Amino acid sequence: MADNQDMSMTNNEADEVPKRASLAINEGNDKEQSDTPPQPATPPVQEDTQELIVVNEHTQELDLNHGRIGKIENLEPLERLERLYLRWNLIKKIEGLSTLSTLVELELYDNQIQIIENLDSLVNLEILDLSFNRIKQITGLENLLNLTKLYLSSNKIAEIKNVNHLPKLEVLELGDNRIREIKNLEGLKSLKQLYLGKNKITKIQNLDDLVNLEILVLQCNRLTKIENLSQLVNLEQLYVSENGLTTLENMEKLLKLQTLDLAMNKISIIRNIRHMSCLEELWLNDNQVSEWGSVEYLVENKKLVTVYLEKNPIASDVAYRRKLKLLLPSLQQIDATLCR
Repeated sequence: MADNQDMSMTNNEADEVPKRASLAINEGNDKEQSDTPPQPATPPVQEDTQELIVVNEHTQELDLNHGRIGKIENLEPLERLERLYLRWNLIKKIEGLSTLSTLVELELYDNQIQIIENLDSLVNLEILDLSFNRIKQITGLENLLNLTKLYLSSNKIAEIKNVNHLPKLEVLELGDNRIREIKNLEGLKSLKQLYLGKNKITKIQNLDDLVNLEILVLQCNRLTKIENLSQLVNLEQLYVSENGLTTLENMEKLLKLQTLDLAMNKISIIRNIRHMSCLEELWLNDNQVSEWGSVEYLVENKKLVTVYLEKNPIASDVAYRRKLKLLLPSLQQIDATLCR
């Protein structure tokens, strides 16, 4: 295939040679026949940023996504604005928002912002999305005491800080950053969802205050052990795929767990999850499970409806799906395929 492509490219280039030569000859003849000097080439037009223009002063929701806007400005007349969406623009600085005290949602996803600032007047803000920017530190949230959802994924943040004063915070998204340690989350009693996937975290710790946490995402980190989860008695979903886990342990208190994601680790034996009477989803693909005795261990998990075990040694058994279904009759899905 590669040879054909190379040949095609060569032929195309060969086709172009006489055309270019002919063009050069014609241009030379034109120069001989005319005394008119050649006109300089027009320089390419550079794309510029657009000005933010407000039309309806009474609007409560303003959607300006993908508008090549370079600056937040001209919003002073919007005394009733509650939701402002500025996704996919070219904004480098948070500014021009001091008069928008009615704002409850601000979305600045995918811009060029480096510093969280000038938000002090947004005392009613509930949702703030600054994902996919260039932020290195969490700052400027001191007055946002009504904030319930904070999205800061895909930035350059190295440390969790300056969030534990937010009493109503329910969702904290810090995935795809440069965080090495879980810390400074004390006091976040209302937090229900914590996303820390795709960082550089080596240990599960400092989560004791998060007694109402329902979703914990730690996939694609550097964990080698499941630990320090005993206070998370309301946890329903735990995601720890793509780490370096070798065993299942320290989950005795997770009685409400419904989804357990352990994919792409180094686990060889399924154990210490029989007490999870609410467990419905178990993802163990890309591990090292080789014994059917491990699968038999799951017979006590009566609510289990989905199991992923593909890309384990056990999945090479020619009767793999039939044996799984016989052992676990509650299953409705094996790997990515529904059971018949």
